[in-house]
Amino acid sequence: QVQIVESGGGLVQPGGSLRLSCTASENADNIGTMAWYRQAPGNSRETVAAITHWGTTTTNDAVKGRFTISRDNAKRTVYLQMNNVEPEDAGVYYCNIVQVIDGVHYNYWGQGIRVTVSS
Repeated sequence: QVQIVESGGGLVQPGGSLRLSCTASENADNIGTMAWYRQAPGNSRETVAAITHWGTTTTNDAVKGRFTISRDNAKRTVYLQMNNVEPEDAGVYYCNIVQVIDGVHYNYWGQGIRVTVSS
């Protein structure tokens, strides 16, 4: 079973930057799409950005132009570079990794990492 470790969250001032990282365990082969989701207080979980194994990306309009998703397949890691952070970006960010084994898709989620935006 794939284990996921997230890092990079914390406190950031408006206009500042953070980079979130999400790394899958070494036994994670055949990783497909990797994505970041977030959930703000009182809101439902929403997609932030996603990237396929081949590098095709999609980005939520709310963060387009400010956030960039990327991946390093050799390191089994997906990143979310967050620039020009706004107070509305605060919340818990979750990494999602899809593994495909014999045509079966398995979803794995990170534990969530909090991003706090100061006044």
